[in-house]
Amino acid sequence: MKVALIQMNSVADKAANVAQARALIDEACALEKPDWVGLPEVFDFLGGTREEKFAAAEKLREGPAYALAAELAARHGVFVHAGSILERNRDSLSNTTVVFDRTGREIALYRKIHMFDVVTPDGAAYRESALFTPGTELATYEAEGLRFGCAICYDLRFPALFQALSARGVDVIALPAAFTLLTGKDHWEVLCRARAIETQSFFVAPAQIGPHRIKDEVRHTYGHSLVCDPWGHVVAKASDNPGFVTARLDRGLIAKTRAANPVASQRKPFA
Repeated sequence: MKVALIQMNSVADKAANVAQARALIDEACALEKPDWVGLPEVFDFLGGTREEKFAAAEKLREGPAYALAAELAARHGVFVHAGSILERNRDSLSNTTVVFDRTGREIALYRKIHMFDVVTPDGAAYRESALFTPGTELATYEAEGLRFGCAICYDLRFPALFQALSARGVDVIALPAAFTLLTGKDHWEVLCRARAIETQSFFVAPAQIGPHRIKDEVRHTYGHSLVCDPWGHVVAKASDNPGFVTARLDRGLIAKTRAANPVASQRKPFA
């Protein structure tokens, strides 16, 4: 399977973000002919005020970001792992991944479980739980004989989630992200590699890059969208600009890695 990871610089302008996603997917599909395309976290809207986020959010299955992903999956005949979108609930939002098959049919839905409630070393405060309702359910789906597991950004720091996905037999983990520049420069790659190694799965992580205005403050995401193989090697990485990067996932390497180190059968339960 050939995968294409779309790296974006989404901003507080939904129409511009949807247009950017369309252009990058069209270009990746024309030049690289992938089987699977992944978008980054909140590709449809990043930044802005609380009121602007609510205004941009979509009722599930009714908005332009959802429609775009379904349309492009069908047009190009590819699986589209639509990063995540802002899903509007009654009094809050969900950070929601939707996945489409080659015909544009929805095949998976995942809502981000772990909320990014952190004050980073530079003093920037993030309080996702003040706006978002966390998800509660794991999600997997089948694509071309591979089982994909879903996660989003801050989920990366919680290995139990990935062990649970591993127990469900995943071969590939997809983690769209908008990792901060400050934490990303030290933690992004090492954590992605660790999750690939411990689950003995391919790890595909399309990410946001660059500046984003949140209220009256400009913050930066780290980018470096990447693909890790089951041995933990980084086999593809995006440059420091919006664009895309591709890689081939070899299911034979999954089997070889798991045979060499049969950790799944040796794992011990703990109370």
